[in-house]
Amino acid sequence: MRRALTAPVAMPPDLYGRPRRDLFLGAISALMNGHMAAVRVLRRSTPTGQPVDRSLVVVVSGRSVEAHDDNVVALTLTRPSGGVLPPWRPGAHIDLTLPSGIRRQYSLCGDPAVTDRYRIAVRRIPDGGGGSIEVHDALPLGTELVVSEPRNAFAFAVPGYGSPARHLHFVAGGIGITPILPMLRLADSLGISWSMVYTGRSTDSLPFVPEVIAFGDKVTIRTDDVDGLPTSAELLTGIRPFAAIYACGPAPMINTLRTGADALADCEFHFERFSAPTIVDGRAFTVELARSGRVVDVPADVSALDAITSVLPNTTYSCKQGFCRTCIVGVLGGTPDHRDGTLTDVERADHMLICVSRAQGERLVLDL
Repeated sequence: MRRALTAPVAMPPDLYGRPRRDLFLGAISALMNGHMAAVRVLRRSTPTGQPVDRSLVVVVSGRSVEAHDDNVVALTLTRPSGGVLPPWRPGAHIDLTLPSGIRRQYSLCGDPAVTDRYRIAVRRIPDGGGGSIEVHDALPLGTELVVSEPRNAFAFAVPGYGSPARHLHFVAGGIGITPILPMLRLADSLGISWSMVYTGRSTDSLPFVPEVIAFGDKVTIRTDDVDGLPTSAELLTGIRPFAAIYACGPAPMINTLRTGADALADCEFHFERFSAPTIVDGRAFTVELARSGRVVDVPADVSALDAITSVLPNTTYSCKQGFCRTCIVGVLGGTPDHRDGTLTDVERADHMLICVSRAQGERLVLDL
């Protein structure tokens, strides 16, 4: 059944109903078209450009399976002694350091209005880097973890609060629902016009289906096993003129959606993918690992990170998209081709993110 909505008579000037316009969101929305640059502007740092440690200790206080195929688990994280956690906004993520030392980024998928807990959801990836398997198999209730304060590389502005759009359209692919869920709740609570397409391999593989279908006929659920691979038109089902699109999912879905969005007039397109970006204009080069003297070839279509982990599998990394900083490495020789969205100019003088950045010449020497 469709849930009835009661639109406010006058929209409050602030997202959460405070009497004054939210200046922080205004700053975010002004930088929306370059949201990766916004992360660089808003990131707390010392005068030397080094990031300030904003880590928190939390405990796993809740755990639930959120997909019928049992491959998605949700964790509730709270302070060990209770109390308020740092605030966050839809689209935010936290860095999670696992007991093994592996660090991964996970979107917050709970309710920002609930201030004493965070919720994340993790899909098991059997052939991944091991982080998801550890979350599924080795984090019982009561486990203490270190997390970062929330950061936002997928900033969300709604009509009337930084976006000129008249309609919001959301597209989520599988576990890509996690940053989208808080956006749905916010748009719905404000009575804003919105629609959504939720897609995946099968219904059993989709997490949080009960929470999504509670929004009624604003949501279209389509699955590959029943409907086939989605076209751009199918991903845009329900969209209206002058829309802002927010999408999260695998690269093929994002590419298909971009094709459809490009054909629309007066359309904003904001997205987050959960896989490494395609390498554009890549050239082959070599990397010397200074601590061992070993030389690694990096083909034109392979990231430096992937080439290095083939010989140093314990190399630290996480997002593979150039914003989390986990794979930062000192540069001892050569000139990097910086393709990240987070390092400062000071840091770029002698460091690089090996997940996305490459070499301007034929060789780099790295402090590995």
